[in-house]
Parts: sequence; structure tokens; C-alpha cells
Amino acid sequence: MKYIIYIFTFLFFAISVNAQDNIEFKKLENAVLAGGTLLRVEAFPSENIKLRPVDVWLPENYTADKKYAVLYMHDGQNLFDATTTWNKQEWMVDEWATKLMNSGEVKDFIVVGVHNIPQIRWQDLYPEKAMDFMPTKVRDSLITIAKESNFNVNFKGDEYLSFIVDELKPVIDKQFSVLTNKENTFVAGSSMGGLMSMYAVSEYPDVFGGAGCLSTHWPGAMPSPNNPHPVAIFDYMKKNLPEAGTHKLYFDYGNKTLDQYYPKYAPNVDDILKEKGYTDTDSKNLFFEGTNHSEHSWNQRLNQPFVFLLGK
Repeated sequence: MKYIIYIFTFLFFAISVNAQDNIEFKKLENAVLAGGTLLRVEAFPSENIKLRPVDVWLPENYTADKKYAVLYMHDGQNLFDATTTWNKQEWMVDEWATKLMNSGEVKDFIVVGVHNIPQIRWQDLYPEKAMDFMPTKVRDSLITIAKESNFNVNFKGDEYLSFIVDELKPVIDKQFSVLTNKENTFVAGSSMGGLMSMYAVSEYPDVFGGAGCLSTHWPGAMPSPNNPHPVAIFDYMKKNLPEAGTHKLYFDYGNKTLDQYYPKYAPNVDDILKEKGYTDTDSKNLFFEGTNHSEHSWNQRLNQPFVFLLGK
């Protein structure tokens, strides 16, 4: 019986390895870029999350003769090419990365963009274990209300991170000329993607050396009076955010449109960072007056997290 189990385990491992070997990133010939090359897998294999496209952006003159840092980013379809996005806006990742690398302000890096699926984006990007920090009655009440409203409460935050760490990263590490240690592996996103980036560093501090969290959606769900989500998220951070010394944490926020709900949470973030021992050298929590919740606002200040996380 043990022999049979061994054979099945070996076959499963062999099939998994072969599946990873067969993953092919294809160049997007029609991508409108300021620099570099954009590659894509239309449906990246996963046993953790619903299949979706994954993009890899390579800088100009990318070569296997040197090693690159890696920045993993959420909402991959909004990062590079405004001609294909739903709102005709983009993060301008290729513009900023190209400019900053050419000027020598940052180390050489590639960007891996995981696309979202709009219908389940919230479930994928919510920091799942934060729910454990809610009083049981409050959590159960929220779930009951959500179900009565036919809202999907199948949280996938942990599975989403397992996808990035256990399924995606090994392929990136094998197929591209990259540095694989945490000091050269970063994660970034906005809104719910900001929450997930904080969560990624907290859950996998040995994998990610820093996080860029733009317009982080501290309300966790729809802003509302007596909202229990921020309290639970901050309590999770107090316990799980890495201690200072080996990580870099970047947060920012504006005060228009959805960002109008974020300034009141800034003192909570500052207090937690201080309690964990962070200073201005390894953390930021920046306010951008008059900026709203959009790619257009984020692309105006994207140099800030890029230089902070990847600066030489």
C-alpha cells in the first residue's frame, strides 16, 4: 500500500513539474508600450484560484546575462496599456520603470502582473485571516447578511497568495533571469490590492521583502458607519505585520472619490508601524492632497513606491 501511495505521489509531482515546464509566455505584439516587452499566459494553470491571464513585463535590453529583481502586481490588466483597459487608464508601469532604470534610480527589475476577475476580485484580494479578528457574532452576522443579498462570501485570499508563491513564482524563477531571494522580491497593488500586498508580506515575510500599498482600502468593504472591517484588519496587522529591520512598507492615500474615506485611518497605520519599529527609512505612509481613486492618480506618483522599494 505504501508503495502504491509513493507511486501516485511521484506521478503527481512529475505531472505538476511537466505542467510548469509547458507554460509558455507569449509576446503581445500589439501592446502599446513606452518601453520593454509584454508577455502573457492567457490562463495560467492553478489548483488554488480561478484561471486568469498573467503578464510579464521585461525591460528594454533584458538579457539572461544578468539577474533582475521581481515586482508582483495585482490587477495586471490595468498596468501597462490604456488602449485595452476598461476605463482607458493605466498605471504607466512601463513608463516609470523604464525611466527610473535608465536614470539609475532603481535596480533592474521585471514586473509580473496577475489579472483580476472583476466578479470575484474582492474575494481574491481580501486579507482572509483578518476575519478571524472579528467577534464571532459580528462575523457571522456579516456573512448572513451577505448571503441573504446573494453576495459570494467564498474568501480566496489565502489561496490567491498560495497561487503566487507556490505556483507562479517557481515558474517565474525558472523561466526568467531573476533574483529569487526576498530582498529582491516585492509585491504591490492599489485599493483591495493594497490590502493584499500588506497581507502578502505578513503571511510570507520570507518571500517578499517589501510591499507597495497605494490607496489601501482600509474599510475592507463598502464604507459604512460602525464598520468592523478596519478594526479587524488593523488587529491582524498588529499581530502579523513583520517587525522592522528586513522589510520595506509603502502606504499612501488621497482624499477624493473613494480615497476620501482613507485619511481617518492614517493614524492607525502610523501607530502600527511605530509599534513594529519602523522608521522613515523602511516605511512610508504618504498623503497626496486632491488625488482620487484611479489609475490616473496612481500613475502620477508611482515613482514614489518604485524608488522606495527598488531604489539602489
